[in-house]
Formats: sequence, C-alpha cells, structure tokens
Amino acid sequence: MRNSLIKTKNVKRFISLIDNLQKAPSNVAKMALVYGTFGLGKSQTIMWWVTNNDAIYIRCNHNISPKWLLTEIVKELDEVPCYTSQRLFEQIEDNLKHNPKILVVDEIDYLFSNRHTIETLRDIHDKLGIPILLVGMELADKKLQKYGHINDRIFAKLKFEKLSKDDFKEIIETLSEINFCDKAIKYVASRNLQFRQVVKIIAKSEQLAQTNKLTEITEEIIKGVIDEE
Repeated sequence: MRNSLIKTKNVKRFISLIDNLQKAPSNVAKMALVYGTFGLGKSQTIMWWVTNNDAIYIRCNHNISPKWLLTEIVKELDEVPCYTSQRLFEQIEDNLKHNPKILVVDEIDYLFSNRHTIETLRDIHDKLGIPILLVGMELADKKLQKYGHINDRIFAKLKFEKLSKDDFKEIIETLSEINFCDKAIKYVASRNLQFRQVVKIIAKSEQLAQTNKLTEITEEIIKGVIDEE
C-alpha cells in the first residue's frame, strides 16, 4: 500500500484554508478552526501539513495550563525553557519576531477547561501576529463560541465532513497498489465507512490478493474482508 496524501474534499478545503490564512492582511485576525468527528482523516491531514511545513505543533492534554503551553512552544522552537511564564513568553516573542511560523494547536477541547490558557493563546496571537490554527473535535465550534474574545478572532472555520463517493474512490486509487474493480469501489463507498476503516480494508485486501496472486480486487473480496471486521 502506498504512503501518499489523499486529496479528499476535506483535504482540498484544508489546503485552501491554510493558504488564505497565511495570505490574510496584517490588520486581520489570523486564527482559524478545523474541527470534526474522529475517523475522517483530520489528524492525518494536520500531521502531513505540519511535517511538510515550518510550523509549530502543540498537542494539548489534561495537564494544560498557561505555563505548560508556553513551555511546549519554546521546546518546539528548540530552545531551553526558562522558569517563569513571563520569560517563556519573551523567549517565544524573540524567536518568532525574526522567524514567524504558524502555530498549530491540536486537541483544543482540553483548552476549554482552562480559561487562563485560552487567554494566553489570545495574547500570543495579538502580540506576535502569527497565524494560529486550532484543531478540535465535532463540538469544538460550539464550545469556542462561549469565548467571544477568541471566537471574534477566528478568520475561518472548516468542518471535516463525511467522506463522499468520490472521496472513497480517491482514497482507494491513491493508496492501493492493486487495482480495485468498479463494483468493489462502489461497495466500499456504500458502507459509509470512516477514513481509518477504509485504509485498513485496503491493506487487508491487498494482502489477500498478494497471497492468492490476484491482479484485481473484486467486490467479493471486499465483502469478505468487511465481514471479518
């Protein structure tokens, strides 16, 4: 199975959002929100973009606090964190003033339990002027609306939607090294599967085809693989 980026509808919209965010005028707030339920390829898309661009990536957890956030950002900048929050902020400011980068904050649902950390994120945006991409689960948009001072700074929002029939076809044709017949692709699309499930099915189908020296994956093979799930 190939290891490639699948340009589904969600991925194309994500790339467009990032491009617009980075090109936004200096007098426009540069925060964006990407959200959606699990299993739609959101994490894979974010990590692909971060890996291929000079970005700062922070993954929140239950230990979130203003100092924790600042410390993690300093670490991502390959610097030794200072002891106080004030000095940590100054480290970030000094670094990004000369080398601006987009800040990606994943799992932001943890942020909503700590208002002070949200305000720290706002301060980073307002004082440094760098683009900030927030990434969360399906209810992140509604939760964010409770924090008007952050929500008002959102330049754009993108919700990852369920995969379309064309998306399923794109995933299979991009990842599979063995041809899927049209009926097999249509059957996969008809099952309303999640991104991760499709990837798993492709891997199992390829393995089965290779074991039996088959040159094409048929609808019957797919049905058998899915029934085993």
